Amino acid sequence: MELNVLDEEYMYPGHVACPGCGAAIAMRFLLKTLGNKTIIILPACCWSVIAGPYPQSTLKVPVIHSAFETGGAVASGVRAALDIKGDTETTVVTWAGDGGTFDIGFQALSGAVERNEDFIYVCYDNEAYMNTGIQRSSSTPYGAWTTTTPGTEWKKMRKKNIVEALVAHRIPYAATASIAFPEDLVSKVKKAKAIKGSRFLHIYATCPTGWRIPSEISVKIARMAVQANIFPLYEVENGLKYTINYKPKEYPVKEYFKLQGRFKHLTDRDFKYIQDMVDEDWQLLLRKAGERS
Repeated sequence: MELNVLDEEYMYPGHVACPGCGAAIAMRFLLKTLGNKTIIILPACCWSVIAGPYPQSTLKVPVIHSAFETGGAVASGVRAALDIKGDTETTVVTWAGDGGTFDIGFQALSGAVERNEDFIYVCYDNEAYMNTGIQRSSSTPYGAWTTTTPGTEWKKMRKKNIVEALVAHRIPYAATASIAFPEDLVSKVKKAKAIKGSRFLHIYATCPTGWRIPSEISVKIARMAVQANIFPLYEVENGLKYTINYKPKEYPVKEYFKLQGRFKHLTDRDFKYIQDMVDEDWQLLLRKAGERS
Protein backbone atom coordinates (compact mmCIF):
# COMPACT_ATOMS: atom_id res chain seq x y z
CA MET A 1 0.00 0.00 0.00
CA GLU A 2 1.38 3.44 -0.94
CA LEU A 3 1.89 5.89 1.90
CA ASN A 4 1.07 8.94 -0.22
CA VAL A 5 3.15 11.42 1.74
CA LEU A 6 5.24 14.39 0.61
CA ASP A 7 8.52 13.60 -1.14
CA GLU A 8 10.44 16.17 0.87
CA GLU A 9 12.09 15.20 4.14
CA TYR A 10 11.58 17.56 7.06
CA MET A 11 14.19 15.98 9.33
CA TYR A 12 17.89 16.47 8.76
CA PRO A 13 20.12 13.36 8.83
CA GLY A 14 22.64 12.99 11.65
CA HIS A 15 20.29 13.71 14.54
CA VAL A 16 21.01 12.26 17.98
CA ALA A 17 18.07 9.89 18.45
CA CYS A 18 19.08 6.44 19.67
CA PRO A 19 19.28 3.67 17.03
CA GLY A 20 15.81 2.25 16.46
CA CYS A 21 14.08 5.18 18.18
CA GLY A 22 10.35 4.92 17.51
CA ALA A 23 9.83 8.60 18.32
CA ALA A 24 12.14 9.63 15.47
CA ILE A 25 10.28 7.36 13.04
CA ALA A 26 6.95 8.82 14.17
CA MET A 27 8.10 12.43 13.74
CA ARG A 28 9.34 11.71 10.21
CA PHE A 29 5.92 10.36 9.19
CA LEU A 30 4.10 13.25 10.88
CA LEU A 31 6.04 15.98 9.08
CA LYS A 32 6.03 14.23 5.70
CA THR A 33 2.24 14.24 6.05
CA LEU A 34 1.72 17.78 7.40
CA GLY A 35 4.35 19.61 5.35
CA ASN A 36 6.22 22.84 6.04
CA LYS A 37 3.21 24.86 7.20
CA THR A 38 3.67 23.39 10.66
CA ILE A 39 4.88 24.70 14.02
CA ILE A 40 6.09 22.13 16.56
CA ILE A 41 5.82 22.73 20.32
CA LEU A 42 8.26 20.56 22.26
CA PRO A 43 7.73 20.22 26.02
CA ALA A 44 10.72 18.67 27.81
CA CYS A 45 11.19 15.14 26.46
CA CYS A 46 13.57 12.99 24.41
CA TRP A 47 12.73 15.12 21.40
CA SER A 48 13.98 18.24 23.18
CA VAL A 49 17.42 16.68 22.79
CA ILE A 50 16.87 15.11 19.37
CA ALA A 51 15.71 18.44 17.93
CA GLY A 52 18.84 20.14 19.27
CA PRO A 53 19.43 23.53 20.95
CA TYR A 54 19.02 26.83 19.10
CA PRO A 55 20.40 27.76 16.57
CA GLN A 56 20.79 24.13 15.47
CA SER A 57 17.71 22.04 14.68
CA THR A 58 16.91 18.54 13.48
CA LEU A 59 13.67 19.80 11.96
CA LYS A 60 13.02 21.99 8.92
CA VAL A 61 9.96 23.61 10.50
CA PRO A 62 9.71 26.15 13.35
CA VAL A 63 10.22 24.63 16.81
CA ILE A 64 9.34 26.10 20.21
CA HIS A 65 10.90 24.43 23.24
CA SER A 66 8.54 24.78 26.20
CA ALA A 67 8.51 23.81 29.86
CA PHE A 68 7.54 20.23 30.70
CA GLU A 69 4.04 21.05 31.90
CA THR A 70 3.02 23.65 29.30
CA GLY A 71 2.46 21.82 26.00
CA GLY A 72 -1.26 22.53 25.89
CA ALA A 73 -0.93 26.15 27.03
CA VAL A 74 1.88 27.08 24.62
CA ALA A 75 0.04 25.53 21.67
CA SER A 76 -3.07 27.54 22.63
CA GLY A 77 -1.05 30.77 22.63
CA VAL A 78 0.65 30.04 19.31
CA ARG A 79 -2.69 29.24 17.69
CA ALA A 80 -4.16 32.50 19.01
CA ALA A 81 -1.21 34.49 17.64
CA LEU A 82 -1.53 32.88 14.21
CA ASP A 83 -5.27 33.59 14.17
CA ILE A 84 -4.63 37.26 14.97
CA LYS A 85 -2.24 37.39 12.00
CA GLY A 86 -4.89 35.80 9.80
CA ASP A 87 -2.81 32.64 9.30
CA THR A 88 -5.30 29.78 8.99
CA GLU A 89 -2.96 27.49 7.04
CA THR A 90 -0.30 26.68 9.63
CA THR A 91 -0.94 23.58 11.75
CA VAL A 92 0.10 23.85 15.41
CA VAL A 93 1.34 20.58 16.89
CA THR A 94 2.38 19.82 20.44
CA TRP A 95 4.76 16.84 20.35
CA ALA A 96 5.20 15.37 23.82
CA GLY A 97 6.27 12.14 25.45
CA ASP A 98 4.17 10.21 27.92
CA GLY A 99 5.59 12.16 30.86
CA GLY A 100 4.54 15.45 29.29
CA THR A 101 1.12 14.04 28.40
CA PHE A 102 -0.06 11.43 30.92
CA ASP A 103 1.52 13.12 33.95
CA ILE A 104 3.26 16.49 34.14
CA GLY A 105 1.54 18.02 31.11
CA PHE A 106 -1.96 16.68 31.68
CA GLN A 107 -3.34 19.75 33.47
CA ALA A 108 -2.48 22.11 30.59
CA LEU A 109 -3.62 19.54 28.04
CA SER A 110 -6.96 19.04 29.77
CA GLY A 111 -7.54 22.79 30.06
CA ALA A 112 -6.75 23.39 26.41
CA VAL A 113 -8.96 20.64 25.02
CA GLU A 114 -11.82 21.60 27.36
CA ARG A 115 -11.71 24.94 25.53
CA ASN A 116 -11.48 23.03 22.23
CA GLU A 117 -8.32 24.88 21.21
CA ASP A 118 -7.49 24.37 17.55
CA PHE A 119 -4.29 22.28 17.53
CA ILE A 120 -3.05 18.70 17.34
CA TYR A 121 -1.58 17.19 20.47
CA VAL A 122 0.63 14.18 19.75
CA CYS A 123 1.90 11.87 22.46
CA TYR A 124 4.72 9.63 21.29
CA ASP A 125 4.49 6.95 23.94
CA ASN A 126 7.66 5.09 24.95
CA GLU A 127 6.14 4.16 28.31
CA ALA A 128 8.59 5.84 30.72
CA TYR A 129 10.62 8.99 31.34
CA MET A 130 13.36 7.86 28.96
CA ASN A 131 15.17 11.17 28.57
CA THR A 132 16.00 11.41 32.27
CA GLY A 133 16.90 7.81 33.05
CA ILE A 134 14.01 5.38 32.43
CA GLN A 135 11.78 6.31 35.38
CA ARG A 136 8.23 4.97 35.47
CA SER A 137 5.31 7.11 34.35
CA SER A 138 1.58 6.46 34.48
CA SER A 139 2.01 5.16 30.93
CA THR A 140 4.43 2.45 32.07
CA PRO A 141 2.63 -0.90 31.70
CA TYR A 142 1.93 -3.38 34.45
CA GLY A 143 4.92 -5.65 34.99
CA ALA A 144 7.63 -3.33 33.67
CA TRP A 145 11.05 -2.76 35.16
CA THR A 146 12.24 0.85 35.33
CA THR A 147 14.93 2.53 37.40
CA THR A 148 12.25 3.62 39.88
CA THR A 149 10.51 0.23 39.86
CA PRO A 150 13.55 -2.06 40.07
CA GLY A 151 13.99 -5.71 41.06
CA THR A 152 10.96 -7.20 42.76
CA GLU A 153 9.38 -3.74 42.91
CA TRP A 154 8.41 -3.77 39.22
CA LYS A 155 5.32 -1.75 38.38
CA LYS A 156 2.17 -3.34 39.73
CA MET A 157 -0.37 -0.81 38.48
CA ARG A 158 -2.14 -0.71 35.15
CA LYS A 159 -1.27 1.76 32.43
CA LYS A 160 -3.45 4.86 32.32
CA ASN A 161 -5.84 4.87 29.35
CA ILE A 162 -4.98 8.32 28.03
CA VAL A 163 -7.23 8.14 24.96
CA GLU A 164 -10.28 7.50 27.13
CA ALA A 165 -9.28 10.49 29.29
CA LEU A 166 -9.28 12.69 26.19
CA VAL A 167 -12.47 11.10 24.86
CA ALA A 168 -14.14 12.13 28.13
CA HIS A 169 -13.52 15.75 27.10
CA ARG A 170 -15.66 15.12 23.98
CA ILE A 171 -13.00 16.50 21.66
CA PRO A 172 -13.56 16.26 17.89
CA TYR A 173 -10.95 13.58 17.31
CA ALA A 174 -8.79 11.15 19.30
CA ALA A 175 -6.92 8.17 17.88
CA THR A 176 -4.16 5.66 18.44
CA ALA A 177 -1.44 4.94 15.90
CA SER A 178 1.78 2.93 15.65
CA ILE A 179 5.11 3.28 13.86
CA ALA A 180 4.62 -0.31 12.63
CA PHE A 181 1.45 0.64 10.72
CA PRO A 182 2.54 3.74 8.76
CA GLU A 183 -0.44 3.79 6.40
CA ASP A 184 -2.81 3.99 9.36
CA LEU A 185 -0.64 6.61 11.07
CA VAL A 186 -0.46 8.83 7.97
CA SER A 187 -4.20 8.48 7.37
CA LYS A 188 -4.95 9.63 10.92
CA VAL A 189 -2.57 12.59 10.70
CA LYS A 190 -4.32 13.68 7.49
CA LYS A 191 -7.71 13.31 9.13
CA ALA A 192 -6.60 15.26 12.20
CA LYS A 193 -5.20 18.05 10.01
CA ALA A 194 -8.54 18.49 8.26
CA ILE A 195 -10.51 18.81 11.51
CA LYS A 196 -10.91 22.05 13.49
CA GLY A 197 -10.66 22.05 17.26
CA SER A 198 -8.66 19.82 19.58
CA ARG A 199 -7.24 16.62 18.11
CA PHE A 200 -5.23 14.00 19.98
CA LEU A 201 -2.96 11.29 18.56
CA HIS A 202 -1.48 8.59 20.78
CA ILE A 203 1.45 7.06 18.88
CA TYR A 204 3.15 3.88 20.09
CA ALA A 205 6.88 4.60 19.84
CA THR A 206 9.36 1.85 20.73
CA CYS A 207 12.41 2.70 22.89
CA PRO A 208 15.16 0.05 22.47
CA THR A 209 17.26 1.63 25.24
CA GLY A 210 14.55 1.68 27.91
CA TRP A 211 12.84 -1.53 26.82
CA ARG A 212 16.07 -3.53 26.64
CA ILE A 213 15.62 -4.73 23.08
CA PRO A 214 17.93 -4.80 20.04
CA SER A 215 17.41 -1.71 17.89
CA GLU A 216 16.77 -3.81 14.77
CA ILE A 217 13.51 -5.22 16.18
CA SER A 218 12.05 -1.84 17.12
CA VAL A 219 9.34 -1.92 14.46
CA LYS A 220 8.71 -5.65 15.04
CA ILE A 221 7.97 -5.01 18.72
CA ALA A 222 5.58 -2.20 17.79
CA ARG A 223 3.77 -4.53 15.40
CA MET A 224 3.54 -7.25 18.04
CA ALA A 225 1.95 -4.82 20.51
CA VAL A 226 -0.91 -4.29 18.07
CA GLN A 227 -1.19 -7.98 17.12
CA ALA A 228 -1.39 -8.99 20.80
CA ASN A 229 -4.10 -6.38 21.52
CA ILE A 230 -1.82 -4.55 23.92
CA PHE A 231 -2.10 -1.42 21.76
CA PRO A 232 -5.22 -1.56 19.57
CA LEU A 233 -5.59 0.83 16.66
CA TYR A 234 -8.82 2.81 16.84
CA GLU A 235 -10.26 6.31 16.66
CA VAL A 236 -13.05 8.19 18.43
CA GLU A 237 -14.96 11.11 16.94
CA ASN A 238 -16.67 13.70 19.15
CA GLY A 239 -16.29 11.44 22.17
CA LEU A 240 -18.98 9.11 20.86
CA LYS A 241 -18.21 7.25 17.63
CA TYR A 242 -15.63 4.49 18.05
CA THR A 243 -14.02 2.86 15.03
CA ILE A 244 -11.56 -0.02 15.29
CA ASN A 245 -9.11 0.40 12.40
CA TYR A 246 -7.37 -2.97 12.52
CA LYS A 247 -8.41 -6.42 13.68
CA PRO A 248 -5.34 -8.05 15.24
CA LYS A 249 -4.31 -11.69 15.19
CA GLU A 250 -4.59 -11.75 19.00
CA TYR A 251 -1.27 -13.44 19.70
CA PRO A 252 -0.60 -14.37 23.36
CA VAL A 253 0.83 -11.39 25.23
CA LYS A 254 3.72 -13.58 26.40
CA GLU A 255 5.14 -13.57 22.85
CA TYR A 256 5.44 -9.79 23.05
CA PHE A 257 6.77 -9.57 26.59
CA LYS A 258 9.43 -12.26 26.38
CA LEU A 259 11.48 -10.32 23.81
CA GLN A 260 11.98 -7.34 26.13
CA GLY A 261 14.48 -7.15 28.96
CA ARG A 262 12.21 -4.88 31.00
CA PHE A 263 9.83 -7.85 31.50
CA LYS A 264 12.34 -10.68 31.98
CA HIS A 265 11.36 -11.13 35.65
CA LEU A 266 7.71 -12.01 34.90
CA THR A 267 6.40 -15.52 35.57
CA ASP A 268 3.74 -17.54 33.76
CA ARG A 269 1.32 -16.52 36.49
CA ASP A 270 2.08 -12.85 35.79
CA PHE A 271 1.55 -13.41 32.05
CA LYS A 272 -1.83 -14.99 32.76
CA TYR A 273 -2.86 -11.97 34.82
CA ILE A 274 -1.73 -9.56 32.11
CA GLN A 275 -3.48 -11.60 29.40
CA ASP A 276 -6.74 -11.37 31.36
CA MET A 277 -6.36 -7.57 31.61
CA VAL A 278 -5.66 -7.23 27.89
CA ASP A 279 -8.63 -9.44 26.98
CA GLU A 280 -10.89 -7.43 29.27
CA ASP A 281 -9.83 -4.13 27.70
CA TRP A 282 -10.28 -5.48 24.17
CA GLN A 283 -13.80 -6.72 24.90
CA LEU A 284 -14.68 -3.32 26.35
CA LEU A 285 -13.37 -1.59 23.23
CA LEU A 286 -15.37 -3.93 21.00
CA ARG A 287 -18.54 -3.08 22.90
CA LYS A 288 -17.88 0.65 22.56
CA ALA A 289 -17.40 0.22 18.82
CA GLY A 290 -20.54 -1.90 18.57
CA GLU A 291 -18.62 -4.93 17.34
CA ARG A 292 -18.31 -8.55 18.35
CA SER A 293 -15.14 -10.55 18.96
